[in-house]
Amino acid sequence: MRTRSTTATTTRMSHVPEHHNGRATSKRALPARMPMGQFLFEYLHRRGVRHSFGVPGDFALPTFAWLEKSKIQSITMTHEPGAGFAADAYSRLNGIGLVCVTYCVGGLNVLNAIAGAYAEKSPVVVVSGGPGVKDREKDPLLHHKVKTFETQRRVYDEVTVATTILLDEQTAASEIVRCVEACLKHKRPVYIEVPYDMVDRPIPVCPMPREQRPASDAHALAAALDETRAMIAGAKKPVILAGVELHRFHVTDLAIELAERLNIPIAADLLSKSAVRENHPLYLGVYGGAMSSDKHVRAYVESSDCVLMLGTFITDMSMGIYTAKLNRQKSVLATTESIKVAFHSYEDVEFEDFLRGLVKSGLKPKKFKHPNPHADTISVQRDDSRGAWNKHPGGA
Repeated sequence: MRTRSTTATTTRMSHVPEHHNGRATSKRALPARMPMGQFLFEYLHRRGVRHSFGVPGDFALPTFAWLEKSKIQSITMTHEPGAGFAADAYSRLNGIGLVCVTYCVGGLNVLNAIAGAYAEKSPVVVVSGGPGVKDREKDPLLHHKVKTFETQRRVYDEVTVATTILLDEQTAASEIVRCVEACLKHKRPVYIEVPYDMVDRPIPVCPMPREQRPASDAHALAAALDETRAMIAGAKKPVILAGVELHRFHVTDLAIELAERLNIPIAADLLSKSAVRENHPLYLGVYGGAMSSDKHVRAYVESSDCVLMLGTFITDMSMGIYTAKLNRQKSVLATTESIKVAFHSYEDVEFEDFLRGLVKSGLKPKKFKHPNPHADTISVQRDDSRGAWNKHPGGA
């Protein structure tokens, strides 16, 4: 999954779609060459970034100057960890976050927040100022340098899915595109280091790649769906355990549609709390073994004869510090990485394809009576024009 800095051929960008939350909104031509800093923040804006969090520092001042000229609003924080956590939270709400810091004293100070973003699949772009190209040639004793000029990037290799240092103006644009696209694809942080003597240089602009959705292996998808459908059809008490990947990859509506069509209740885990609206009549509460929100949730999930874990992280914390009691033989674990049905594992199956296949399964709705009704005083109705759920006074 990791993609490191590589040399790439650049071509002219003629028409580039603007994006917000990964969706195209308009097209506008860019010039064939732009200053590196201008292109960096223009591209980030087109991919959905509207605000940046950070702390300026000497190596990063030229980069911050371009940030101030861009369409992105810069929010200066008092401490780098706070900037990192703010960018993490922002990414969870908006689809991509940005934190800008200076070299080492800033970049290494924000590291803990970025490590947390990696662990929980938050798409955050780290832009760090850095020593100049000439500095690296002469190897002077620069302030803030820890060991070598590569130290900070190598540290970030462990908590990102892509890293780069923009030392070559011919490949800089393609490196920016590569890292930002990796961030959006994997929903995890990336690192871009900008030498202070490079950020003002005009660079060849490269085209924004057209979004190409990966295709599932047709036979593996069909087999996974067949086995899952059979498990659901034979179950008397199925339940959906909604995971955080539903929110990260914008497919929560598919899980809700599946639950409604089959009348299957939904529980969340600790990390995915509120990924599914908690006023929905099918919502049970938070499941986490002994750490569940109440006894009704734990009893229902652990007595289920078909637990559909959709986008769920299996960790000690999400499973209640090893207190969860789920029968693997009666469970489906579907994530963006693989589909596991009981003891069978299916590779090369796209998570969204699997969810859409289940929605179109044609299975009959199940009988379900909420063990602890929480929607007695409201009815929740679908507003199909917006794809949203609204509260209305009255009976459930």
